[in-house]
Amino acid sequence: MAAGESYNPGVVVVAAGRGERAGAPAEGPKQYRLIGGMPVIAHTLREFAAWGRATAGIVVVIHPDDEALFADALSHLTNQVGIRFVHGGATRQQSVLNGLAALAANAPSHVLIHDAVRPFFDAALLERVSDALKAGHAAVLPAVAVADTLKKADSNGNVGVTVSRAGLYAAQTPQAFSFPVIYDAHRKAAAEGRTDFTDDAGIAEWAGLAVRLVDGLADNVKLTYKRDIAMADEKLSRTPIADIRTGNGYDVHQLVPGDGVTLCGIKIPHDMALSGHSDADVAFHALTDALLATCGEGDIGDHFPPSDPQWKGAASHIFLAHAAKIVRKHGGVILNADVTLIAEAPKVGPHRLAMRESIAACLGIDLARCSVKATTNETIGFVGRREGIAAIATASVNYGSIS
Repeated sequence: MAAGESYNPGVVVVAAGRGERAGAPAEGPKQYRLIGGMPVIAHTLREFAAWGRATAGIVVVIHPDDEALFADALSHLTNQVGIRFVHGGATRQQSVLNGLAALAANAPSHVLIHDAVRPFFDAALLERVSDALKAGHAAVLPAVAVADTLKKADSNGNVGVTVSRAGLYAAQTPQAFSFPVIYDAHRKAAAEGRTDFTDDAGIAEWAGLAVRLVDGLADNVKLTYKRDIAMADEKLSRTPIADIRTGNGYDVHQLVPGDGVTLCGIKIPHDMALSGHSDADVAFHALTDALLATCGEGDIGDHFPPSDPQWKGAASHIFLAHAAKIVRKHGGVILNADVTLIAEAPKVGPHRLAMRESIAACLGIDLARCSVKATTNETIGFVGRREGIAAIATASVNYGSIS
């Protein structure tokens, strides 16, 4: 990304196909077939909605005949914010162009283009793609190295040659791009009558863009045939064990003469200040440790050692946002953040809502999932003597399910 450019990605989900290879037409398009009791496309959209980073919105490109099917699929989602549909065209390429045109009104900086019938991606894959975009790559392709031995047939149907699989990759979606660049490439391809591209990375290559490879996901398969859908349904119909992890964090800082303390990112006027290498925000420090604990990534000192002068006086929201990013790279979805402050003074109650809002903004989660409580130490110990303030934090993170 260029210096100063904000990351405002949108998503285009391609769902206008008829899916002839997935069974009899009477069974309906494959993106609306049920797997695990829910339409395929609903699983796909739920994953994007849970990711919550598509700030420019999610445009779903559907067939004109499928509006009722799409409405039914949406009814399975509790979070439909930012999701809307447009009609597709005669080809996938035309459908993507229609989706890009609809998304353009929201001025996205980037776009992720995904097949509706790939429901088994995760937040970690989306973060890898996003990180590559943020690093300045205009086109990003998730892919997995080809593992099977490849054979090329001759004209008689016999093996003509064994093809080396070195350097060969199977392309996946979401494929991601700088929005202005891919939108322009799609319009140029349409103007020149090019309709032979099988994916959007192919159009990017034709337009002269370097396409950056990132690690795909083995489970991120495209449901193409009837058997694929049956296997997906079988997979989702198993009773999963939820992989929800809870981490705890504790921090304490000494009180020294000053003019205020920073707690949960909020500066509170006080006749004392917290002493520390950074801004000494005990609440954010404890919550940072709690998040890191859910994925075994050490503690705040491992990532931001107090011996490093660059963190002197640093705002602790930097540490908390970094921990949240690590959690998401591991595929986690933050469910809850709870902080208990232990102090004789200052009073936390008047600032509790602002503190919760600060946590919610930093972690990118709903306010209802953020809790701040406070208690005194009944004049006992170092807290009771007003020598310091302590914080205990708990975070719950959903890492999917355990097979």
